[in-house]
Amino acid sequence: MSGNILLKLANVESAYGPIRAIRGVSLKVAQGEIATVLGSNGAGKTTILKTISGIIDPRRGTVEFKGENIAAQDPALIVQKGLSHVPEGREVFPLLSVRDNLLMGAYTRKDRDQVARDIETVFGYFPILQERAAQNAGLLSGGQQQMLAISRAIMAAPELILLDEPSLGLSPRLTKEIFEIIVRINRERGTSMLLVEQNANMALNAADFGYVLENGRIVMEDSCAALREKDDIKEFYLGMKEQGVRGERRWKKKKTWR
Repeated sequence: MSGNILLKLANVESAYGPIRAIRGVSLKVAQGEIATVLGSNGAGKTTILKTISGIIDPRRGTVEFKGENIAAQDPALIVQKGLSHVPEGREVFPLLSVRDNLLMGAYTRKDRDQVARDIETVFGYFPILQERAAQNAGLLSGGQQQMLAISRAIMAAPELILLDEPSLGLSPRLTKEIFEIIVRINRERGTSMLLVEQNANMALNAADFGYVLENGRIVMEDSCAALREKDDIKEFYLGMKEQGVRGERRWKKKKTWR
């Protein structure tokens, strides 16, 4: 991890009633970096993002964004500070048009000329949204709604975007397309990202640094290049198992039973 630290969590604990969802979580996202959190369902990945964006108040620990502790601040205020959240399930406004959804993403901004230019920018990333600009968002396909959710986050002109399971429910082709655009946004706009994703292969290829979350705790962290070579990651997250061949070791894709 290199560069200035944009986001820093230190010993964060969040809970739903008596149930602790994350326990002592510490992680960092550097300026201009894509970081990812891997983990199974129920590990606490979504809770981390909700805690950062103010949807859930942490019981303890600090959430520093640009050096300021934003833990338990109002989510609208956090957006104004430069942090956008693309939630799991997209949560677009179904009865508003695509264009109005984008304008909702920019509701805190006063620079209307730049807002108009940013709309054209996201149409460049996702041309189908320009074609459907006047259509109600609820009539879009799942993949198109995910494109809209990401674009709406961009419209807030954030320095950091939180992405919660962007591949959820999408075909492999659309997943590949979405991840290519995520990397492109990061490279072209310098937007930092914290990505929560079950598709470990896509996440590790897109991100720079990764964390592995189990039962609410970070159990492993390293560069994504290093994580891809770790035996546990290969077996449990990349679907590969070790095979002995003529005294040597190789990795083979596990069979998927249907």
